Amino acid sequence: MDPDDIAIGIIAGLLEARTGQKLTEDRRWRIAPALAGLFRDRGISSNQDLVVLLTQPDESSLAQDVVEALLNNETYFFRDRQIFDYLASGVLADLSAKRAAERKLAIWCVGCSTGQETLSVAMTFLEQQARWDGWSIEILGTDVSASAVDFARTATYSNFQIQRGLGVGQMLGFFTETPEGWRARDNLRQMVRYEVHNVLHPAPYPGQFDLILCRNVLLYFDGPVRARAFARLAEALAPDGKLLLGGGETVLEKGAYFRPSEERFALYEPLPAGDRPIRAHAA
Repeated sequence: MDPDDIAIGIIAGLLEARTGQKLTEDRRWRIAPALAGLFRDRGISSNQDLVVLLTQPDESSLAQDVVEALLNNETYFFRDRQIFDYLASGVLADLSAKRAAERKLAIWCVGCSTGQETLSVAMTFLEQQARWDGWSIEILGTDVSASAVDFARTATYSNFQIQRGLGVGQMLGFFTETPEGWRARDNLRQMVRYEVHNVLHPAPYPGQFDLILCRNVLLYFDGPVRARAFARLAEALAPDGKLLLGGGETVLEKGAYFRPSEERFALYEPLPAGDRPIRAHAA
């Protein structure tokens, strides 16, 4: 086998071991452009040189830098706008009726990347302020990428980022222009918080979430790993909670843990605990 192919396989294996994400043969072309900046900054000339460096005891941070570079952090505000329209008119309306006594909701955005989806959910609540007056709304965004989470916590976006998905009214209503970029206003930032977390690991707050958004995350996993992820998501949801997937993620592995609630929008509800596998897949 070609030495470079072996090196690419090792690099892809590192990503899979750290995150569960599988770089299939038809996606390995991403490695070269994704690592170009890292190669330049570190003076690395080839994939083979990178693999050699990864074995050195004083390069423990390099592996994490490689993983961070390979992760796909593509996101923007209100991505797939019709989903957010349905979220506002259907899902949240249903949850407001279910939780009318408690007046409390917990929402988890899995694979939140640099925070645009999490803030989009928060804006959806603020745009329905009369409905949610007096409620406690907690929105947690998590991502396996520490650098993405650090960025999300700044809640500050470039002109390019702020214009992807937001109208002028939302820009001016929810963000303030600063020398560093467009910063989310206090009322928006206070609704969200972020943690570094891998969806294959135990849920941060088992059984506590009323709604989980896990969009464009599971498509990077193979079948067995997706099954493990669905087990963790099922652990995290309240018994009458909802799971919202991406449009391309209506995959078979969910069947052991979820049933359709609204097929058109890839919305699911958990099966009763007694109908699930006896134990979740190990992380």
